[in-house]
Amino acid sequence: MKLFFRLAAIVVAFAFSHAPALAQQTFPAKPIRFVVPFPPGGSTDLVARLVGQKLSASWGQQVVVDNRPGGSTVIGTDAVAKAPPDGYTILLLAFSTHLINSILMRDLPYDSVKDFAPVATLTKSEFVLVVHPNVRANDLMELIALAKSKPGELNYASAGTGNLGHLAGELFNMMAGIKTQHVPYKGAGPAFVDLVGGRVQMHFAIVSSAIPYIKGGKLRGLAITGDTRSAKLLQVPTFAEAGMRDFELQSRLGVVAPGRTPKPVIEVLSREIAKALASPEIHEKFEAQELTPFISTPDQLAALMQADTARIAKIVKASNIRLD
Repeated sequence: MKLFFRLAAIVVAFAFSHAPALAQQTFPAKPIRFVVPFPPGGSTDLVARLVGQKLSASWGQQVVVDNRPGGSTVIGTDAVAKAPPDGYTILLLAFSTHLINSILMRDLPYDSVKDFAPVATLTKSEFVLVVHPNVRANDLMELIALAKSKPGELNYASAGTGNLGHLAGELFNMMAGIKTQHVPYKGAGPAFVDLVGGRVQMHFAIVSSAIPYIKGGKLRGLAITGDTRSAKLLQVPTFAEAGMRDFELQSRLGVVAPGRTPKPVIEVLSREIAKALASPEIHEKFEAQELTPFISTPDQLAALMQADTARIAKIVKASNIRLD
């Protein structure tokens, strides 16, 4: 009998010691559901489908994109939070929405940190400050001087209260020591309509959406976030070049799994996503959308989310931003 228990203990110990290796060898053994908390057809959906196709080809298991829009991404996010923590349901995470929701929304049906396991980042894209051509400012410093001479008279548009464009405007006010008025719209499309029409003067826009307006002469780009200029907007300096250092803002996408998903499974997902992002095909298709592949480990993603949450919370508190 003692020999039996000894052998049983050895078998159990062996199983546990080899569990990570076994998980990495056997996962995935069935299709994976990739939840996108946005409608189909947008840039986030495109990113999920491109990465999903690469993962499907690598694994020989289908990665099914499941669009679950609604509730400012809460519906799709909640579905993943409550899914089995086995790696077979993952979420496309928009940093801005997920982190802003955790700060501004009360009574979320999930914990934005504890209910999710960071997997990997996917993309990053920069913002460009654009103004109507009638604004008498040819560069960033002239715009700041103009705003100081007319406190509260310049308006900046955003795609809605609490989104990154709104936060960018408030951060700009704080760092420049100026006061401009926020005008929220229901999406970037209506914001651009009024900006081009001259009813508002400024907008912090995702670079890809602003390029046609800048190249068409309908708007003027004054500064772009990030360390380098956009290859498609070489005439627009970075904020640092324009005289404002440390103005940092990016729109990022990533992947998370349900909390308590086993670490070996997370490692498989992270490694394969990194391989997909490194492919020339992904680089080419992302570049066409002014998206930059952004590779990270799960720990790096966790640290980035924590740092961004602190930065966003600081802006929200200082500006007293509230959801309507």
